[in-house]
Amino acid sequence: MKIAFIGGGNMAAALIAGLAGKLTKGEDIHVVDPNPEALDRLRLQYAVTIAPAIGDALALADVIVLAVKPQNMREVAAALLPRLGAAQPLILSIAAGIRGADLARWLGGYSAIVRTMPNTPALIGKGITGMVAMAGVSAPQKMAADDIMKAVGTTLWLDDEAQIDPVTAVSGSGPAYVFYFIEAMQQAALELGLSEAQGRELALATFTGAAQLAAQSEDPVPLLREKVTSKGGTTYAAITSMEQAGVKDKIVAAVKAAAARGRELGDELGHA
Repeated sequence: MKIAFIGGGNMAAALIAGLAGKLTKGEDIHVVDPNPEALDRLRLQYAVTIAPAIGDALALADVIVLAVKPQNMREVAAALLPRLGAAQPLILSIAAGIRGADLARWLGGYSAIVRTMPNTPALIGKGITGMVAMAGVSAPQKMAADDIMKAVGTTLWLDDEAQIDPVTAVSGSGPAYVFYFIEAMQQAALELGLSEAQGRELALATFTGAAQLAAQSEDPVPLLREKVTSKGGTTYAAITSMEQAGVKDKIVAAVKAAAARGRELGDELGHA
């Protein structure tokens, strides 16, 4: 499989790390990015071919991964349009907020597009990616898209592109929520007399262990919580305090706010 990346940032680098020498050879991966340092780093690490701008090499690609900032996508699509050629490559977008219909319109009606929403744990191969295929995507292309994104974690296929905004809110933005909670636990540890290093170790180990327990247990998450919340005990005091403060409701409201902003971004970025 010949894969071209337009954009060589962190997420592209994570995907290339998962793909090179595994799903395809490094020499069959082509990376376009105006940053020479990013290009040299990828070339030295993975033996990919590189270019500072979109060129004829993209006409050879089976898959073109769009890994640029959303606000640059329209300009990239304009440069890409004359080079799609007869090969009819799969376009795999990992840009937030750019709807498939808008991208297709910028590409002159081209619809072999899979829109994805990965998250930052992809950087260590532990990501999850929401994915939706447009009408022009063939079964082999859908399988190729799945293989590519599985190089950095798990995949979740959606039936409706409208579900991308909730996915963005839950898992795309979700790592930041987790980090925010870890920050709070570390602060509490510090204020309770533990050292910064002790607070960090305790918070990180607790999050990692609890998440793995939830993933491996047959019990639903509410039951797992109940099992460690003895009435009148220390955990009960903490959960009661959070419930009285409306923490859960505020988290739900925050995730909904992220989804709403995702819809707004789609409107703004796809305008005209």
